[in-house]
Amino acid sequence: MKKQEFKKFIKPIVKECIHEAILESGLLSNVISEVVKGLGAQALNEQQKAKSVERAEEEKNKIIAEQRKKLNNEKLTQTRKKLLESMGTDAYGGVDLFEGTTPMTSGNSAKSTSTASPLSGVDPNDAGVDISGILNIGGDKWSKLV
Repeated sequence: MKKQEFKKFIKPIVKECIHEAILESGLLSNVISEVVKGLGAQALNEQQKAKSVERAEEEKNKIIAEQRKKLNNEKLTQTRKKLLESMGTDAYGGVDLFEGTTPMTSGNSAKSTSTASPLSGVDPNDAGVDISGILNIGGDKWSKLV
């Protein structure tokens, strides 16, 4: 038997055996699952790196916002001091007119009231009116009033 004839005879048999070994025994599915596991681990690492970068940026933004707030507070304090100095120390009996005041929010102009919300002119830090004792005002008469 020549080499070429032997190849023609053996090739289909070897091909069928490999096909059975790969597909029927589950070897191919095992190889694919291992590859997917390997790729999945890399994707998780990339996501974790992206999250850590986002956290670092958020922390950096918080620090910058705090620094801006401190700078604005310092500017307000300086402006108040200048206003008091310009009025003179004897004006108003030396009383600090700006003590305990806070600046108005930017949405307090009269022009913007047409599209503004009902609470646009209210300071977010304002506690509002305390109504905890309102039930004590009517006493036993609430059943008649309601």
